[in-house]
Amino acid sequence: MTKKGDLEAIERTPSHLQQGSAKNITNDAVFGEITADGPNYRSLGWIATAILMSKSMIGLGVLSIPAAFDVLGIIPGVLCLLAIGSLTSISAYVVGTFKMNHSEVYAIDDVGYKLFGVVGREFFGAAFIVYWTFVVGSGMLSVSIALNAISTHGACTAVFVVVAFAATFLVCSIRTLGRISFIAWAGLASILASILLVTIAVGVQDRPAAAPSSGPWKSDYKLFGGPKFLDAASAISSLVFAYAGTTTFFAIAAEMREPKHYAKSLTVCQILVNSTYVSIGIVVYYFCGSYVASPALGSAGPLLKKVAYGIGILGVFVSAVLLSHVTAKYIFVRLLRGTRHLTSNSPQHWLVWLSCTFGVTVVAYIIASAIPVFNSLVSLIGAFFGTLMSFQPFGMMWLYDNWKTDKSKRSIKWYLMCTWSFFVIVAGTFLMISGTWGSVLTIISDYSATGGSAAWSCADNSNSV
Repeated sequence: MTKKGDLEAIERTPSHLQQGSAKNITNDAVFGEITADGPNYRSLGWIATAILMSKSMIGLGVLSIPAAFDVLGIIPGVLCLLAIGSLTSISAYVVGTFKMNHSEVYAIDDVGYKLFGVVGREFFGAAFIVYWTFVVGSGMLSVSIALNAISTHGACTAVFVVVAFAATFLVCSIRTLGRISFIAWAGLASILASILLVTIAVGVQDRPAAAPSSGPWKSDYKLFGGPKFLDAASAISSLVFAYAGTTTFFAIAAEMREPKHYAKSLTVCQILVNSTYVSIGIVVYYFCGSYVASPALGSAGPLLKKVAYGIGILGVFVSAVLLSHVTAKYIFVRLLRGTRHLTSNSPQHWLVWLSCTFGVTVVAYIIASAIPVFNSLVSLIGAFFGTLMSFQPFGMMWLYDNWKTDKSKRSIKWYLMCTWSFFVIVAGTFLMISGTWGSVLTIISDYSATGGSAAWSCADNSNSV
């Protein structure tokens, strides 16, 4: 049986275990008995962990940052981005310490159980599934956008979404993150190369694609934007969304061979993510101004748009694969936790696992294709669930482990972390309410504009980007 609190680092299965020796069975606090007869869920090295963390954050969402800067202005935009990046960096560090203190924690629902009991577990579990299933659907649509851009709308968009669904299901059904990490490397390189191409292109071209084609032109970037409250809240929510992958770090940490290296992986991830976000946001917005596209891959003109999407399509696809895998794995662990089928190769194991991956991807496909205002709905889900899972729980987690520290042991660091914890809870709640309000108004506007008639559309969805 699983030993609660077992922090033993699980190395790759030795050769003598592969020959059938039963005496080297290892117990994991989440997965139970791990043997050579089943998948080794604890096979991630620290470098692969850093890549998976980075890829869970860096997607086409980074290319909405320049548009957010257009609303806020460069200086407030950079300050907001750095503030959110700092908060999420500390939050992600708390994920690692909380996991080390409570090794039986696998996902945000286990945190909810510790904080609020059964109600907390079910609420956060449902929020996790709903949120990431919508994001997977968004990823499938992003793949269809890329295919439309590359092929100049060579087929009905609904067909491209089906292609994205089928490919996502097949690849995300690989059972362990250790075996799936190789595509994360390729996906991260793909999206970074695509972003770099666009960044260089807008810097060397005379003007962005959306700018007037004749006459003198100069970028109309703003140092300070002066937006209305709801516009600012929506822009800040898009910045929060770019960092919302933090909630997947629990599942990634659970499959590390050496959990003690979590902080090292996180440091690499945050340096890469924050430097990418800040540099891309500033450079692209500086050269494009109010004519920046969102996502920004279309800012450099039709030809470079094709090239950029051609390079970046793997990165977009990998995002859908990774997030659908993590979501399906969460459901899978919830269903089989505490049974021998979780880590065996039994028929029940495979039936449940493939049912989970198929279920997540097919539901993501349906809601992505059937909901006429899907993009706005993703913004609503992100503003509510994404913010809720990216801020408040992490402040509560630190307080849960440290609030009762003896008064004689309360250092300056303790008081600073208490201040940070309360600030994260309050700031997250404010952003959740304001972002949700703005998203609801946008959905009403979008639904009125489309008349609710865009389900399973064949229209080219890459024209606006």
